[in-house]
Amino acid sequence: MPEYVWDGETLPVPVEDVVDSCYGLHVRLVDDLSTAPGAPDIAGTLSGLLLTGPGEIWVKRDEAMRWPGRRRFTIGHELGHWELHRTGQQSLFCRTATIGSDEVPEAAPAPPVSPTEEEANIFAAALLMPAEVFVDEFARLNGEIQALCDRFNCSMKAVRHRIRALVPDHPLPE
Repeated sequence: MPEYVWDGETLPVPVEDVVDSCYGLHVRLVDDLSTAPGAPDIAGTLSGLLLTGPGEIWVKRDEAMRWPGRRRFTIGHELGHWELHRTGQQSLFCRTATIGSDEVPEAAPAPPVSPTEEEANIFAAALLMPAEVFVDEFARLNGEIQALCDRFNCSMKAVRHRIRALVPDHPLPE
């Protein structure tokens, strides 16, 4: 990534600048994702979608306004699809449950996630919370989860998953 987009240190990572400057994609906040060309009947349960033809990432406006960290993760997730899965597809649609919600308690059973969706989640986490930077900030902030959420502008759920992936020996409070 060019340094003029992100210097590798300043947080939070400017995901929309990355999407625009590095990939030439446009992010749109949309009230009704069912208006997307080819949207499935489940459009009411979608958080975001990728339209590869016009190079657009659509994000559900009401979620984006309520949860900025979730908006950022959805954008990163859809960028993951662009980078990893766009071959031959015109559109990729992601359900709210796939990306995860801070409204759902951590103890609630998670719906099964396809390998494609899990790969997009991993991509988004790595983009928004780069491993080396995350581990350094984790140590600097003494593992304080809310401080990490604030620092990376990510949801509690995303930060907890990143801790599990990068600092597996750290016990997470319930």
